[in-house]
Amino acid sequence: MALTARQEELKAEFERVHGAWDDGWQAVLELDSDFFAAYLGFAAVPHRKQHLDAKTRALMALTVDAATTHLHSPGIRRHVAAALAAGATPGEVMEVLECTATLGIHAMNLGVPVLVEVLAERGDRTEPAPLSAYQEQVKAEFTRDRGYWNPTWDEMLELDPELLQAYTDFSAHPWRHGTLGPKLREFVYIAFDTSATHLYRVGLKLHIENALGYGATPQEILEIMEIASVIGMQSVTAAAPILRELARG
Repeated sequence: MALTARQEELKAEFERVHGAWDDGWQAVLELDSDFFAAYLGFAAVPHRKQHLDAKTRALMALTVDAATTHLHSPGIRRHVAAALAAGATPGEVMEVLECTATLGIHAMNLGVPVLVEVLAERGDRTEPAPLSAYQEQVKAEFTRDRGYWNPTWDEMLELDPELLQAYTDFSAHPWRHGTLGPKLREFVYIAFDTSATHLYRVGLKLHIENALGYGATPQEILEIMEIASVIGMQSVTAAAPILRELARG
């Protein structure tokens, strides 16, 4: 289908802002160019503000699409390419993915307090005992390597210190060996916690506090949320090519 002059302008503007184009966007543009234009204005807001640089914006978009609660392959490819084009090294991209891989621990962050609550209701739980030397060591290593301690880890430390020790080694790998600063790593956690496919408020609040402590501005954090907020459009880009195909018969 030949594009109209206005559609060509919209396509050119999308490519200028986002540096990419694929059949999903083509189908949306062909089926409803006014809706495409509305999305283009919505998604362009963080790019206009530029509180984050181009590399960081691409890495935040990559985080949201690569999170295990989302796994949007077309977006992953596009944002890896954008990050590399903006000057990110393969090591920096890998570091972002390693930080993103920590999302799975929220099964424990959510589940352990519920287990403790049920045990208390059944009368099967006593007050926590003083920490053993091993538990104190695990807590100290986590605090040293991750830069904080929060009461959300207390019950996991009490009930399963071996897992928390292993998780510390896993989650702290980019902190021990990476090159991205601590503020950007906290940005990664904010990005996947605020995403519509995760919405983990406890972690979001914690990592906002950490990021502000590392010098982040409210405007930078808002821009991460703005980047995460556009993923709903992927419902349209995934389905529009199918609609176009079947409608043509």
